[in-house]
Amino acid sequence: MDAKARNCLLQHREALEKDIKTSCIIDHMVSDGVLTLLEEEKVKNERTQRQRAAMLIKMILKKDNNSYISFYNALLYEGYKDLAALLHGGIPVVSCSSGKDSVGGITSYVRTVLREGGVPQRPVVFVTRRKLVNAIQQKLLKLNGEPGWVTIYGMAGSGKSVLAAEAVRDHSFLEGCFPGGVHWVSVGQQDKAKLLMKLQNLCSRLDQDESFFQRLPLNIEEAKDRLRILMLHRHPRSLLILDDVWDPWVLKAFDNQCQILLTTRDKSVTDSVMGPKYVVPVESSLGKEKGLEILSLFVNMKKTDLPEQAHSIIKECKGSPLVVSLIGALLRDFPNRWEYYLRQLQNKQFKRIRKSSSYDYEALDEAMSISVDVLREDIRDYYTDLSVFQKDVKVPTKVLCILWDMETEEVEDILQEFVNKSLLFCDRNGKSFSYYLHDLQVDFLTEKNRSQLQDLHKKVVTQFQRYHQLYTLSPDQEDCMYWYNFLAYHMASANMHKELCALMFSLDWIKAKTELVGPAHLIHEFVEYRHILDEKDCTVCENFQEFLSLNGHLLGRQPFPNIVQLGLCEPETSEVYQQAKLQAKREVDNGMLYLEWINKKNIKNLSRLVVRPHTDAVYHACFSADGQRIASCGADKTLQVFKAETGEKLLEIKAHEDEVLCCTFSTDENFIATCSVDRKVKIWNSVTGELVRTYDEHSEQVNCCCFTNHSQYLLLATGSSDFFLKLWDLNQSVCRNTMFGHTNSVNHCRFSPDDKFLSSCSADGTLKLWDVESANEMKSINVKKFFLTSEDPQEDMEVIVKCCSWSADGARIMVAAKNKILVFDINTSDLLAEIQTGRNSTIQYCDFSPHNHLAVVALSQYCVELWNMDSRLKVADCRGHLSWVHGVMFSPDGSSFLTSSDDQTIRVWETKKVCKNSAIVLKQEVDVVFQESEVMVLAVDDVRRLQLINGKTGQIDYLTEAQVSCCCLSPHLQYIAFGDEDGTIEILELLNNRIFQSRIGHKKTVRHIQFTADGKTLISSSDDSAIQVWNWQTDEYVFLQAHQETVTDFRLLKNSRLLSWSFDGTVKVWNIITGRIEKDFACHQATVLSCDISPDATKFSSTSADKTAKIWTFELLSPLHELRGHNGCVRCSAFSVDSSLLATGDDNGEIRVWNVSNGELLHLFAPISVEEGAATHGGWVTDLCFSPDSKMLVSAGGYLKWWNVVTGESLQTFYTNGTNLKKIHVSHDFKTYVTVDNLGILYILQVLE
Repeated sequence: MDAKARNCLLQHREALEKDIKTSCIIDHMVSDGVLTLLEEEKVKNERTQRQRAAMLIKMILKKDNNSYISFYNALLYEGYKDLAALLHGGIPVVSCSSGKDSVGGITSYVRTVLREGGVPQRPVVFVTRRKLVNAIQQKLLKLNGEPGWVTIYGMAGSGKSVLAAEAVRDHSFLEGCFPGGVHWVSVGQQDKAKLLMKLQNLCSRLDQDESFFQRLPLNIEEAKDRLRILMLHRHPRSLLILDDVWDPWVLKAFDNQCQILLTTRDKSVTDSVMGPKYVVPVESSLGKEKGLEILSLFVNMKKTDLPEQAHSIIKECKGSPLVVSLIGALLRDFPNRWEYYLRQLQNKQFKRIRKSSSYDYEALDEAMSISVDVLREDIRDYYTDLSVFQKDVKVPTKVLCILWDMETEEVEDILQEFVNKSLLFCDRNGKSFSYYLHDLQVDFLTEKNRSQLQDLHKKVVTQFQRYHQLYTLSPDQEDCMYWYNFLAYHMASANMHKELCALMFSLDWIKAKTELVGPAHLIHEFVEYRHILDEKDCTVCENFQEFLSLNGHLLGRQPFPNIVQLGLCEPETSEVYQQAKLQAKREVDNGMLYLEWINKKNIKNLSRLVVRPHTDAVYHACFSADGQRIASCGADKTLQVFKAETGEKLLEIKAHEDEVLCCTFSTDENFIATCSVDRKVKIWNSVTGELVRTYDEHSEQVNCCCFTNHSQYLLLATGSSDFFLKLWDLNQSVCRNTMFGHTNSVNHCRFSPDDKFLSSCSADGTLKLWDVESANEMKSINVKKFFLTSEDPQEDMEVIVKCCSWSADGARIMVAAKNKILVFDINTSDLLAEIQTGRNSTIQYCDFSPHNHLAVVALSQYCVELWNMDSRLKVADCRGHLSWVHGVMFSPDGSSFLTSSDDQTIRVWETKKVCKNSAIVLKQEVDVVFQESEVMVLAVDDVRRLQLINGKTGQIDYLTEAQVSCCCLSPHLQYIAFGDEDGTIEILELLNNRIFQSRIGHKKTVRHIQFTADGKTLISSSDDSAIQVWNWQTDEYVFLQAHQETVTDFRLLKNSRLLSWSFDGTVKVWNIITGRIEKDFACHQATVLSCDISPDATKFSSTSADKTAKIWTFELLSPLHELRGHNGCVRCSAFSVDSSLLATGDDNGEIRVWNVSNGELLHLFAPISVEEGAATHGGWVTDLCFSPDSKMLVSAGGYLKWWNVVTGESLQTFYTNGTNLKKIHVSHDFKTYVTVDNLGILYILQVLE
């Protein structure tokens, strides 16, 4: 121990031994690790209190500096402030360096770093709290340059922010620990939209010259990733300070492997993040001496000369640093008013502003009132105007210039008066200033000026309208972000309902705002002001809110989608569509390209809500018992909780170390259980997200979990790949029962409605029922036997029973296995019903409706089906997911159901709306004929019918039913041809429905079929690698057989020639009359994926899985040019109409345009990736087509894009509901386009003129 510390302890030994009680002091010191349990016992064994104190001090004298500091802190904690004051002078102090250029002990280096980082300046009157500053620095040193968290916590007004700033106001400490700088963020209470604004501002500050990024991030995940890159590459070894953190979920956005210092009132906020964590507690009171020191500095007097009233003021305001500073600022201007201000504090009875607040309002309200009352009369009204600004919002000077109609300098002079009197805070960012109120000050102003608030808000809006035209705000304007984020708030608060509706129902405003900050804040405003917006027209409000809710995943992506084009996809009765149509027509006159979806009236969007809470596959989602919340989990290892009505996120928890497979709410809604591949089961508080309990008794991944249906005796059941089921009582730390019996993984389990039984299903092919009370197996149903037939027993067949669900009365149970739903009687085990879904899909999950005969089924083919279990008829198909659907669940009242998918989304569907829908979806194999102004589409639907659709009128003719695999129309629409899965080929004459069938046909599924130009001959290819030429009028056949593998496709040439290409890497030219090969090109080592023929018929292209494309002439067997540069399979190619250009597209979403004559690359079209690792163009580029003048190119992939071939710029993007477009059919005039997405939705698009 330092000699100074030791001498101080010896000097005051007698006073310490006389007064302290050792029990609580020792607890602190043992907790700090400076006393052992044996030493604690030794002290306790002393007979009297004084002897125990003497023994403790004797021990401390033999120890080091840490023991002294721990003893000092313990005295403070336990209320021995006078005794602690005696030891204060002996505390070992961390040295504080100052450079040559130093003002007030702060070097120019420190001033520069802190100013650039936005760290607040010292208060005008500042009293050091060296012990706390040292403690903060010591904790930061413990991070040792590695990522971690240091938390300063304490009550409101305790000076946490000042201490955080002071800890980094040290030259050697800053230079040695954080040479990369310090970055300050005022956080406060946030929702998701406001947090995004904070992150956007921070990213802008960290990348001021935009050398890393050219635009603001549009969602929190993107902002988090942006922040990580900037902190890692541009600001390494820097410190991020988060001031006034309220919510644990906010920290997730900043959890990016950097060093973080945060201030908060809640020590537990860091429970939600990983990494080393240290805490520094701050007392809520300065203490009498420090409080007097502040007052003495304000009035420029010695502490000993302060009047008696000073001591009373400190007592009345309870030593709050904020309150003492406010009173001190008043006394500085009126030093003779000690008695007056004390009397005001003692006698004024202010109404509590907000009783539920955690703030200590006593004395602060009084101090606030006095501070405002003594303002100069000519500026007092300006302070009143600040009542309209929200908490924790920094208002740019320009906004106040507009509000007060003044020059910048005049405004800054007025505001500086407020700052000087501690009534306002100033933040400098570069050359501009912004101002903000403490939230206590906002509360005070709001209450005091409540009767004036409406008029004050109206003044803000009126002044804005004087200075700005809507939608013309530029991002480089100082006040731009403020108006975009708060104009609607001011209108609503001003009761300007008409103006608010005009704003919110404006596509121009939505376009401008979403392009700048994304859709999150707008959706929040539609929910916030729904009661006002509904007054004008609830239908219009629904139009806009639905538009934003269902397109939010597009509006948050880059490049930013054309919102007018998105609006044109809305129903024609929608206000969104009508505004989009008007705007599109204006822009078309200026050369803009827009597409009308002319057959969209047949399409209904059945989803009520689409949310994307996860960054990877969503494995499970469930409703809370009241249906108000949804919990979800998935491959990103998180548990998410959000509102079922709006999708607003409530909790985000890093729940497990591996993928989270299942989650479930308890019936009382207090808990959520999760289970994971990491073999653990965890119980969480469903409101706070606090981890309540962890179970780790399973030896393999835990696949499922479910709570009992009644809360009187709450049990949790889990099933695992270790073959066992376990029952858990949440009041116990170990498993209550383990249930043995399954011989393979347990996939799913559920309690019966009365909680007497537990059902489980397994990969062993069985469904088992267990008695919950005894944990004994009651019965086992062999589900596997229902898949065996007498002709094909296959005893070794694997039948995985995926899921089970009880009927509401508990009399029946439904199970899912392979592609079947089976319903059993609980008492007799008899099979009551069997439903078979499509043979090409596997059922992933099923759920019985809680109140009727409906069941919802999730399928691996991206689809969800609704079945009537009484009639055994399918009620509806629900299409919208873009990948496997893993889970489905009805809401508790059955009015809606949710679905969760690999596509990272959760969709909520209205049951009645879905049941009324009878939409038939199409297969993607269609043929299109453009004839004058007509568009005729031949398609196969999901119930195996051939449909002939008039694209302009929407009329549908249902032609025939068959196992159709491909189809085509004759050039003059007299005949249609179709190939079957069994190899049969048929022709239907449309006039009289006469059918002609090929005698011979193919041996395997027919893949491609096409009429010759005269319609007399039909050519087809199949999986059997043969091409058949059938003159169906003379019934003559020619077979083209030479390919060694499946024919990919073929094209007709002139003079009875045909070009075919195959998986065998060859391209062949045939004479279809003789059947002979005329040319045989060995084109590629891998599969030939596409070919195109130049319009001048002299060349053809080939593309391959070997990542190359080649240009050939028909005369030479070697390529004219080999086109290299693609990094993925080259999926498609197309010549321009003048044969001078070739476009190629690959599986990475890249499109390249080449000069045909010399093989040079002219343009690379590479859409920006939506997410890291995601393919551009939404996936593979599958088809391409040039315009007649070769100046435009349309491409198909995950969506459709139009390009300017000359400049390489994107002209337009059309986002389809689904994805994976296989082909685009284009009219000769390049004005009509037809395609089908993987959801079976037909798109007939026409250029808007």
